[in-house]
Amino acid sequence: MIRDFYTLLVLSILFVNPLFCQTEIDVTDQTLKIGAFAEEELMFGFAEGDKLIFNFQEKENNELKEVEIIEYPNNSKFSDFKTSKIQNKVININKTAVYVFRFKNSGLKARICKITLQRIPKSDITKNFNTTVSWVNKQDTTWNSYTKEVVVGYDTTYEQKTKKELVKTEQKEELLLDKSERVNSRSNENGNKSYVLFTLPINETTTYKSKEVISLAYWVGVGEAGNNAWQQNSKNISSLTKRISSVYLTPLGALAVGAVTELMIPNVGEDVKYYLVDQQDRDLFYANQTFNMYDKGKGVAGYRKFTNRYLLRGTHFIVMENDNYMQGINVNVKVIAIVETNYYEDKSFTEQIIRKKTEKQIFKDPIISTNKIPVTGN
Repeated sequence: MIRDFYTLLVLSILFVNPLFCQTEIDVTDQTLKIGAFAEEELMFGFAEGDKLIFNFQEKENNELKEVEIIEYPNNSKFSDFKTSKIQNKVININKTAVYVFRFKNSGLKARICKITLQRIPKSDITKNFNTTVSWVNKQDTTWNSYTKEVVVGYDTTYEQKTKKELVKTEQKEELLLDKSERVNSRSNENGNKSYVLFTLPINETTTYKSKEVISLAYWVGVGEAGNNAWQQNSKNISSLTKRISSVYLTPLGALAVGAVTELMIPNVGEDVKYYLVDQQDRDLFYANQTFNMYDKGKGVAGYRKFTNRYLLRGTHFIVMENDNYMQGINVNVKVIAIVETNYYEDKSFTEQIIRKKTEKQIFKDPIISTNKIPVTGN
């Protein structure tokens, strides 16, 4: 009877807990230190059909915040909170995978934990399964889909249009001043200073015509010597312009358009000081105060050409001063401007217009990402 009782007891134990009928294989038996407010992880691989047996004991029975067993990457199989001991926790392995054993400590002190992992293989085939985990690079490809306009052809049309074109340009010499001015001697009670003034033409722009002053030139000549020099310059320029153009130009006109670069001036005769100024500096000149000028000279005759746009507008003054104590002088002043006139007309033309034909198409671009993942030793 006693023998039958023990036989029955053994059979009942084997029936209730079939784990005792199988051989456990140690995976790891280690002591793990988990720092204050720290987290530690262990990773091992298990074969399909394995039974995982997990034991955990904190050395001084201090609690851990959490103990969790995860089937990688995020399938939680077991977790326990505020625990100091887990005994013979069995987890059935449904597929070969890497398992993560996570331990979280929220205490102010480190925790010393005894951890034991065992596996019971399903059959002899997986008995020697390698539980070591290795990290490998894995490439994943995803596709970025997007829509964009694609040229699928062209349409060509022709349109009649008009545009304004320059058809003619004329340059004309305009006389702005031709005057003989008396400049008294230094002993004269009326003073030894005098001036003349001139005003430049106003630039104009309309739909089919534009007029602009492009150059300015002046001549100052004293007495008979100055007049004779001007007459000689006129003869020389007349002979020159007959050879190169049917348009007559004065010596100043030829100078202003660049047909000549120099004019003849006399060396003998009474001289005069002269300055090209604006109205404000003319007043300063008469008040014997310091003044600014655009140009100055002294002699029996003199000349100058200007193309500065600032000087090609408004009213300017030529002030003169006679340094002869007893003898007054007559000064002939000439000023000309070169006015350029442009004429425009509407011209018709045919414009070829090429338009793209587009349509929306869907495209896919591969996006390849490389990640490290844990894999079982097998």
